[in-house]
Amino acid sequence: MLNLAVVLEESARTWPDRDAVVLGEYRLTYARLDAAARQVAAALAARGIGPGDRVALTCPNLPAFPVVYFGILKAGATVVPLSVLLTEREVAFALVDAGVKAYFCFEGTAELPMGRAGQAAFRTAQACESFVLITLDPSGRPSPDLFGPPTTPPTTPPGEGGTGLGDDDVETLAQITEGLPEDFDTVPTSESDPAVVLYTSGTTGSPKGAELTHSNMVLNATVSAEVFGAAERDVHLVALPLFHAFGQTTNLNAGLFSGATLVLLPRFEPEAALATLLRESVTFFAGVPTMYWALLHSPAAAGFDLDRIADNLRLCVSGGSAMPVELLRTFEGRFGVAILEGYGLSETSPVATFNRADRPRRAGSIGLPIWGVEVRVVREDGSTAAVDETGELRVRGHNVMRGYLGQPEATAAAIDAAGWFRTGDLVRRDADGYLYLVDRLKEMIIRGGFNVYPREIEEVLLTHPEISLVAVVGVPHERHGQEIKAFVIREPGATLTADELIAWSRGVLAAYKYPRLIEFRDTLPMTAAGKILKRALVGPAEPVVKPG
Repeated sequence: MLNLAVVLEESARTWPDRDAVVLGEYRLTYARLDAAARQVAAALAARGIGPGDRVALTCPNLPAFPVVYFGILKAGATVVPLSVLLTEREVAFALVDAGVKAYFCFEGTAELPMGRAGQAAFRTAQACESFVLITLDPSGRPSPDLFGPPTTPPTTPPGEGGTGLGDDDVETLAQITEGLPEDFDTVPTSESDPAVVLYTSGTTGSPKGAELTHSNMVLNATVSAEVFGAAERDVHLVALPLFHAFGQTTNLNAGLFSGATLVLLPRFEPEAALATLLRESVTFFAGVPTMYWALLHSPAAAGFDLDRIADNLRLCVSGGSAMPVELLRTFEGRFGVAILEGYGLSETSPVATFNRADRPRRAGSIGLPIWGVEVRVVREDGSTAAVDETGELRVRGHNVMRGYLGQPEATAAAIDAAGWFRTGDLVRRDADGYLYLVDRLKEMIIRGGFNVYPREIEEVLLTHPEISLVAVVGVPHERHGQEIKAFVIREPGATLTADELIAWSRGVLAAYKYPRLIEFRDTLPMTAAGKILKRALVGPAEPVVKPG
């Protein structure tokens, strides 16, 4: 028997009075977090929800997320975390595709009314029986300190402002848990039962739900904690969205397993992050490269005691996408803390490789396979690539998903008969076994018959003193098949022109590699997890470039 909820339950028994979750002035101990999750489990069980059922959750980084997440697990059901940025249509797709039986959804804000979109999506999903609204200030809740920081009670009734939701098919989290016992016994589950279904971003076709088992998630959390050298008195700044695989494992599950305090940041903004790092004496920060870039380039940084932040920080880790070496070195030089880079995918729970806290780090490397995980670097014909030869990364181990929910053909295409998962990522492996991410196989540019890796071009362009951030993509071209285009954010006050950048690039890159097309931007599109959304830069509106 194994249930992912054990990472909370064991810590609640060991450190009941320690702060588990912090949001501003609001603090929730391990004992109270566990008790609140048990109430959610009791509410689900009363509705006949248990093993074999799937329950969806849309919620930003608020205390309600871990309360509901672990409540669903304790009931024996499977959690389906959904991005807070999904549209009504996208939510409806996930609810139907996963056969969701109940849906917990945060009410949202005027700018992001996820509650309204969630309710509309719920009404189209016939198999979904319950819609539960998570509010910051629900009326009549029995324990006003359980689900979020106290706020001013709403002055308008449902349906007349506020969330704009009618109350005919809406219950609040407080209502369904009111008066329920806090001693609910976790329903036994098998290690091979699905604990979480994570929907992939859907870069090719519709999103697919990766089924991750209790064993997948527990082992990924415990091994990650060991990789990071986690200490029980760690304080995490949780800026990664918890609905994403990276945040769930490195912050939520690994953090709670090791007895850490999780300081939640509902929305990443560099000034708020810096203030929280200082105020809460944060020791551990996990982020994607664009978060590090934002902290480094924030005008607000000059107003904070960076030395104190650095003294508190034990470790930073990066994942989600490749960390440019220039960015890594600049951040470490300014903030005085090491960044360990790793690699993973939703389908691998997600952590597959990482630089270790107890071993030499190699800048630019995604590290070594974690304990219990094997990797291969293969050529197109399936043979093993030589040292320093680029090939596709394949992964096998306890972290590989059970499969794509309801899609046996897609599962068979992704995982071969021997259990190797095809990542679709291009890497090279050095003589000591360290891996280096070259690029996404699907993002590789083929210009005039030559393979061009966008990450290599980005790394070079970022060394230009007037460039702050860059994304390189391939666009259609009549003669070459594809042409290289760079979307560039300049440093403040920079006057760099496209012609100047092209000329500079020609001097540092091979003739088939340097970008012929430059577009300056103030911002770049990003996912909710902070990755640059390259498919938004090369949408169907991108014209074919004529030879010239």
